[in-house]
Amino acid sequence: MGVFGNPIIAREFTNLLRSRRAIHLFVAVAAASSALVLMRWPSDAIVDLSGNQSRQVFRVFGYGMLATVLLLTPVFPATSIVREKNQGTLALLFNSPLGPVSIFVGKLIGALGFLAVLLMMSVPAAAALTAMGGVSPLREIGGLYALLALAALQNTAISLWISSRATTSDGALRWSFAAVLAVSVVAIGPHQFLQGRGTESLLSTGAEYLRCVSPIPAAMELMAHSDVASQGFESRVRAAPGYPLAALAITLAAAIATTTRLNYRIFDRARSQGVMTHERSRGEQWARRLFFLVDPQRRTRGIAPLVNPVLVKEFRCRRFGRFHWLMRLMAASAVVSLVLTLASTTATMERGVETIGGIMVALQVALIVLLTPTLAATLISGEVESGGWTLLQMTPMSAARILSGKLMSVLWTLLLIIVSTLPGYLVIVWISPESWLKVRVVLICLAWTAAFALLASATVSAFCRRAATSTTVAYVLLLSVYAGTMLIWLGRDAPFGHAMVENALRINTMAAALSVMGTPGFVTYRLIPDAWWITGGACVGFAVVLVLRARTLTRPQ
Repeated sequence: MGVFGNPIIAREFTNLLRSRRAIHLFVAVAAASSALVLMRWPSDAIVDLSGNQSRQVFRVFGYGMLATVLLLTPVFPATSIVREKNQGTLALLFNSPLGPVSIFVGKLIGALGFLAVLLMMSVPAAAALTAMGGVSPLREIGGLYALLALAALQNTAISLWISSRATTSDGALRWSFAAVLAVSVVAIGPHQFLQGRGTESLLSTGAEYLRCVSPIPAAMELMAHSDVASQGFESRVRAAPGYPLAALAITLAAAIATTTRLNYRIFDRARSQGVMTHERSRGEQWARRLFFLVDPQRRTRGIAPLVNPVLVKEFRCRRFGRFHWLMRLMAASAVVSLVLTLASTTATMERGVETIGGIMVALQVALIVLLTPTLAATLISGEVESGGWTLLQMTPMSAARILSGKLMSVLWTLLLIIVSTLPGYLVIVWISPESWLKVRVVLICLAWTAAFALLASATVSAFCRRAATSTTVAYVLLLSVYAGTMLIWLGRDAPFGHAMVENALRINTMAAALSVMGTPGFVTYRLIPDAWWITGGACVGFAVVLVLRARTLTRPQ
C-alpha cells in the first residue's frame, strides 16, 4: 500500500519523480533561485542594516517562485485523469476497492507532492535571504511558501476537474492553462479598470473582491509591493486575507465536481446525431434561414478550385473552427470590445491615456499568448499523433501548400481576436488625438507578437510527436518570453540594473508597446526599434526552421 494506505499517491508521485524532465526542473529551480540571491550577496564587510537589499531580492525571488508554480502546476494533473480514461486504466480503478474520493485525493496529493519537492529546491536560497537580514523567516518567508502552497492546491484541483471533463490530453492542457491564466491574471483586469471609482460603485467593489481569487495581489501585499499596480488608489478589500478563503472555496468546488465525475458515467458520450437542414421540410428550411445567420446544420458547399484544401480542412475539422462558431467568436469579441470601449471612455478621462492604454495592451497580449498555442501548437504534432500526416503525404500537395493552409487557418482566427479590441484604441485617439502615433506603433507591436506566437508554436509542433507535449512546450516558451522578462522588470534597480532590464525587455514586444504608450515604469526604456528587429529575426528563424522541417516530414519514409 502507498502513503496513508492510498496506492495512487505512491504511483503518481514516483512516476513523476522518475522522469528526466523532473530532474531538469529541480536543477533549474535550485540554480535560478540561488543565482538571484548571489547577485546581491554582500561582497564587503559593510552590513546593510536597513535590509533593503534582502527585501529587493525577496521580491524578485517571490515573483519568480510564484511564476514557477503557476507555469508548472497544470502540466501534470491536467493529463492525469484523461490519460487514464483513454488508456483504459481508469475503468480498472473503478473496479478496485478505491472510491471516487480516494482516487481524487491520490492524484491530488501525488501532484502536490511533486510540486512540494520542487519548492524545496528553493529553500537554501530562502534561508540565505534570512541570513542577509531584513526579511522575517516566519511572517514573510513562511507566508510566501504558504501562499505558493495555496496557489498550487487551487490550480491542481482546477486542472484535475478539467482533466475529468476533457477527451484528449492536449485539450485538457489547453483548458487548464487557460483556467490558470484566467484565475491568476484576467481576474485582476476589472480592478485595474475600475479602481478608484468610489464606494458607491458596485462594479468597483465587485472587481476588488474578484481580484482576491488571484494569488498575484496577495503576493504583492505580502512583499509590500502593491503600489506597483495600485496607480495611487488604495483598495478597500485586502487580497492577502481574502485569497486563502477564495482559494479554498475554489478547491472545494473543483474537488466536489471532480469526484462526482469519477464513476462509469464518465465514459458515456451519448449525443444526438441531429437532423441536417436539407432533410427538413421546405418551411423549416426557410424558418432556419431567417432565424440563423449561419445555420450550423446546413451542409456546406464544396471546396472552390483556388482555395487551399488544408485551410478548409482545418476550419471544418477543428473544434470551434466551423463558420458558425467563428461568428459566435466575433459576436463575443464585439461584446468585449464594447466593454473595453466603455471602460476606456470613462477611465481614460480620469487616469490618462498611458495607464489605460497599458492595461489594454497587457490584456491583448495575454489573450494572444493564451489562444495561440491552443490553435498552432497542434498543427503538425496532432496530425502525426493521429496518423493524419500520413494521409497528407499521400496527396499531391507540396509542403509549402500544406504549411500555408495550416498557418492561415490560425492567422485568420488571431486577426479576429486582435481586431475585436481595436474600438478601445479608437476611443483613446478620440479623447487624445495626439496619441495616434503611439497607437499605430502599439498595433505594430501587437502584430509582431501574434506573428512570433504563431511561428514559435507551429515550429514547436513540427518537432513533437504528441500534441500534449507540443502544447506544454509552446506555453512554456511564450510565457518565458512575455512573463519571464517582466519578472526582471519587477526587479529593476535592485537587483537588476537599468541596462540589464532594458536588454531583457528588448525581446518582449509587449514591453515595447508599454514603453511607447508611456505606461508608468516603462517610460525610461528605449525598446523601439530594437524589439521589432529582434522579434522579426526570431520570426524569420522560426519560419525557416519550420519550412525545412515540414519538407523533411513530407518526404517518403
